[in-house]
Amino acid sequence: MTGNNHSVIAIDGYSSCGKSTFARLIAAELGYVYIDSGAMYRSVALYCLENGIFPADKAGISRLQSELGNIRIRFRLNSKSGLQETWLNDTNVEEKIRGIEVSAVVSTISQIREVRNKMVSMQREIGEKGNVVMDGRDIGTVVFPDAKMKIFMTADPDVRAKRRYNELIQKGIAVELREIADNIRMRDKEDENRAVSPLRKAADALVLDNSHMTVPEQMDWFRRKWKSLNE
Repeated sequence: MTGNNHSVIAIDGYSSCGKSTFARLIAAELGYVYIDSGAMYRSVALYCLENGIFPADKAGISRLQSELGNIRIRFRLNSKSGLQETWLNDTNVEEKIRGIEVSAVVSTISQIREVRNKMVSMQREIGEKGNVVMDGRDIGTVVFPDAKMKIFMTADPDVRAKRRYNELIQKGIAVELREIADNIRMRDKEDENRAVSPLRKAADALVLDNSHMTVPEQMDWFRRKWKSLNE
């Protein structure tokens, strides 16, 4: 936030903590715009998978860097479901970006400096236009260090794996719980140790461990904190 009266609520934390669900509910309650920063990185990952780009090697990174200008990401409201969906170059990719294939490579892609710079620039541009709730890994530390409210979400890795497993199974996606658990632990390690914008809790962030909390309980927690902040 730079020189405007808009409010940003920044929600950071580990993968599969329910950040997106939490952020959507907060945005709906306050009448804010919800921005899923993770969906932006997932869209870049999907672009790589669909175009045969392998950014684990120098050639792949170089090609991705040269094609970043071809990647356009937008969020559009589905009038029927009332949910915001992710579009990549005029294609609705909301379902595709949630698959295990994208999950397996998104952390590697998000560590590429040029990718992060482009995504952060897009996120700040959105934030400058109005009141937003944005979730990700570095929203409160890098993208919006002056956010009005910062929340850092965490939960037990096994709890997160089970939640993610149930979510994918409900969507009809066949996965193994062990595969999900291994992926989450790998993501945690990569997110914490990456050279560019590693996952960190902002010094002034409120910690929410939702290992044993329902979604309504999390919203009650938010309302108390929000009320206190605005008193």
